[in-house]
Amino acid sequence: MSGRFFRRKARADAPAATPQDKPAGAPPAQAAAAPAPEKPARAEPRPVALGGDLLSAKLRIHSKLIDEIDLSDLDKLDDKALRRQVHALVAEIVREERLAMNAAEVASFASAVFDEMTGLGPIEPLLQDDSICDILINGPGQVYIERNGELELAPVSFADDDHLLRIINRIVAQVGRRVDESHPMVDARLADGSRFNAAIAPIAVDGPLVSIRKFSKKPLTIEKLIAFGAMPACVAQFLQGAVAARVTTIISGGTGSGKTTLLNALSSAISHKERLITIEDAAELQLQQPHVARMETRPPNVEGKGEIRQRECVKNALRMRPDRVILGEVRGEEAFDMLQAMNTGHEGSMATIHANTPRDAITRLEQMVAMGGLNITEEAVRGQIASAIGLIVQATRLADGQRKVVSVSEITGMEGHVIQMQEIFHFERSGTGPDGEVLGTHRATGLRPKCLDEMLTRGLNFDTRWFDPALDLNREQP
Repeated sequence: MSGRFFRRKARADAPAATPQDKPAGAPPAQAAAAPAPEKPARAEPRPVALGGDLLSAKLRIHSKLIDEIDLSDLDKLDDKALRRQVHALVAEIVREERLAMNAAEVASFASAVFDEMTGLGPIEPLLQDDSICDILINGPGQVYIERNGELELAPVSFADDDHLLRIINRIVAQVGRRVDESHPMVDARLADGSRFNAAIAPIAVDGPLVSIRKFSKKPLTIEKLIAFGAMPACVAQFLQGAVAARVTTIISGGTGSGKTTLLNALSSAISHKERLITIEDAAELQLQQPHVARMETRPPNVEGKGEIRQRECVKNALRMRPDRVILGEVRGEEAFDMLQAMNTGHEGSMATIHANTPRDAITRLEQMVAMGGLNITEEAVRGQIASAIGLIVQATRLADGQRKVVSVSEITGMEGHVIQMQEIFHFERSGTGPDGEVLGTHRATGLRPKCLDEMLTRGLNFDTRWFDPALDLNREQP
């Protein structure tokens, strides 16, 4: 094989093809005096990701390819052309090294080598699988994936810690971040927007730890969330109406409960005439409006300088004429600046927060404001929260892996020193099915939300009969 992007040329002194290299239908060789030994049966094809020998061979051939490729011309090849060139060269090296592979195995092996060169090695096929939500790597020999809310061991592995570290460094370098012994933890994002977190030694004891939260190439819509049973259509209609009416909304939930997915879906109710500014540690929101300005925090450099925190981003966003400010996640002292923004003409802003209940979300906000070290009383902080936030939507991942909106609560004001809340909708659990699935239904509490008047004023109609607590909202849809 001779390609203009590879230094290797076809050699006249290349080793002769072995019998297994001969194409089908070739005439048999001249019979020797002694009878030829019986050809051993070929082993069943193995997945490239399994088997230490093939993994070692893949890394060895990858190293050879680095020497063979003319890197100065590499950018002139598109993905398909480069893949063809790599496949041809891998096939030649396989013949030279006399690796017992059939055509299908060579094709699979070449794809694995290509992923090692340009992608993320063994986990590249997992990233392409849309049924996988999370990829969890516990050292080089153990990779778990999550499908439909359940964890399972994936049939892939890395050669050793150094192999996994190379993949980690390839990811973080693409977004201008770093990870080493002095900074052993890092947050980043992949090219497709997936969230990436890694921890290495000395923090990680048994090898590098990696967590990848994948996001669909096409964001889940409200209609899809309804179809999946995350919430009834009437609850979705109410939430969309509240967002359109500029009711400030906080989405609360635990890790993996679907907060970001829900925020993306609800944001579709925002007018395309509005200017949105998003602020995140690792940009992952997928808003569909045309006028979106995205901001991302930055970690400190090697000297410990140059850090840009969410708080600075929020302050700067207020000078950029936003209609709404959307925080990917509130997690620290920026909570006070967010509340200030929500109270100064930026109604309808949205954010997510880690909390197990709506009341816990309020308590966490109070604690985060206190982290800023501001000389402000507890009562004043609660007053800011009560006047800034309208709705708290609680998302939960249930024991069977289902993700549901389990509560929609409204903040109604202050009574003394206590923030008053009323629950509008909630998920009422009724039991467990034969296969372990959680059974239950969404119901209204019977309370009329204060924000309904604002929705009606803006011409957003909502059938008030859905506030009847006697209705099973999952069965009787509008």
